[in-house]
Amino acid sequence: MGANEFLFLLTGLKWTVLLSIVGFIGGGVFGLAIALARTSGRPLLERITAGYIALFQGTPLLMQLFVVYYGLALVGLKLDAWVAVAIGFTLHASAYLGEIWRGSIEAVPKGQTEAAKALSLHYVWRMKDVILPQAIRISLPATIGFLVQLIKGTSLAAIVGFTELTRAGNIVSNQIFQPLLVFGIVGALYFLLCWPLSLYGSHLERRMAIATR
Repeated sequence: MGANEFLFLLTGLKWTVLLSIVGFIGGGVFGLAIALARTSGRPLLERITAGYIALFQGTPLLMQLFVVYYGLALVGLKLDAWVAVAIGFTLHASAYLGEIWRGSIEAVPKGQTEAAKALSLHYVWRMKDVILPQAIRISLPATIGFLVQLIKGTSLAAIVGFTELTRAGNIVSNQIFQPLLVFGIVGALYFLLCWPLSLYGSHLERRMAIATR
C-alpha cells in the first residue's frame, strides 16, 4: 500500500463527497417543493407527490441507479456515469427529504399558521417568514441523519462504473491483493466523514429535547 494507492483512494473520497453534496443539494431543492406540495391542501398535488415518495421509498436505491443509467440508455439517452448517479441520488434524496420536511411543516403548531393568516400574510411570506424557519429547525436532526445515510449510500454508485470511494478501494485491492488493509482504510475514511455528522445530529436532537421541556 504505497502513496499512489492512497492518493487514488483520496480521489475516490473526493468523488464520494461531491456526489453526496450534489445529491443532497439537488434533493433538498426538489424535496422542498415536494414538502410544500404535500402540505398545500390541494388533493391532486398531494396525491401526485405522495405517489412519487412511495415510488422512491418503496424501491431499492440500487434499482433506481440501474434505471437511470441503463434504462435511459435503452431509449437513446446515454448518460455519463457521473451525470446518471447525480440524477439518481437527487431523485432518491428528494423523496426522503420531502417527507422529512413535510412532517416538520406539519409539526409546527397550528396557531402559528392561524396567526399569520390573521395578519393577512400571503402564502409565500407565511411559509418563508413563519412556518419554514421553525420547520427547518425541527427537521435538522432527521435531515443530518439522512445525509449520513446518503454518504454511505454513494457506495452503490460503483455498480454503474462510477469510481467513488468503494470502487476505488476495490480497484486498489485487486492491484495489491490486500483487501483487509484497503477496505480497512476505506471504512476509516467513511467513518471520518459520517461520525462528526452523527455526533452533530445527536447534539441537535438533545438541544431540541431540552428546549421543548
